[in-house]
Amino acid sequence: MADKKYTVLYVDDEQINLELFKALFIMHYNVLLAESPIEALDMLKKTQVDLIVTDQKMPEMTGVEFLKEVFKIFPNEPPYRILTSGYTEIESVSDAFDNYKLLKSIPKPWNIALLKSAIAEVLETGKVEL
Repeated sequence: MADKKYTVLYVDDEQINLELFKALFIMHYNVLLAESPIEALDMLKKTQVDLIVTDQKMPEMTGVEFLKEVFKIFPNEPPYRILTSGYTEIESVSDAFDNYKLLKSIPKPWNIALLKSAIAEVLETGKVEL
């Protein structure tokens, strides 16, 4: 099903990152943007999403806490899950891999090529090579 246009939800509290993500991926995917995990959870209840890319450090809840909430609604995949973070919080990120179906953690600022390949790989195969 190569002609399917996947829907990707990007969650980040920084407007510049939302705009950059959209500019990079709008030609390849249906891109949804959420400025907060609460907004994203509301969107997930109304719209089918194939992949969530979420920032870790946000004011309302962390990306891992958000993924925990996503897991309660969607205990299986999709939506697939990728976390971006400029901070090293190994314990909570490990928890997300172990318990909330996180597939990949990508450092911020992003390496755009790495982010693009991770998104494509997850959407095409449902997994990433670690």
